[in-house]
Amino acid sequence: MENSNNNPANQLNIEISEEVAEGEYANLAIITHSHAEFVIDFVNVMPGTPKSRVKSRIILTPQHAKRFMKALIENIDRFEDVNGEIKDLEEVQIPMNFGGPAAQA
Repeated sequence: MENSNNNPANQLNIEISEEVAEGEYANLAIITHSHAEFVIDFVNVMPGTPKSRVKSRIILTPQHAKRFMKALIENIDRFEDVNGEIKDLEEVQIPMNFGGPAAQA
């Protein structure tokens, strides 16, 4: 049986713009779902600010959401094999005012 990964006809050419390649920082993900899709909103929450904006929204089918979950678990396992266990944020207490006094306008 031929390995489909070695067949050039099955290769996918993916391009990324410079703007997208820079990425967006997020420290919160909000996940909602319906019977047909999962919606993941990535947010950058800044300490001392009462309002935050969604930086990016990804919409997935349930099947792709499950594949994404499996891929993320696999990659976290590989990361931890090399770098050690990632500590859960609930185990590490970070004060919400770590950046100094609350912002004022």
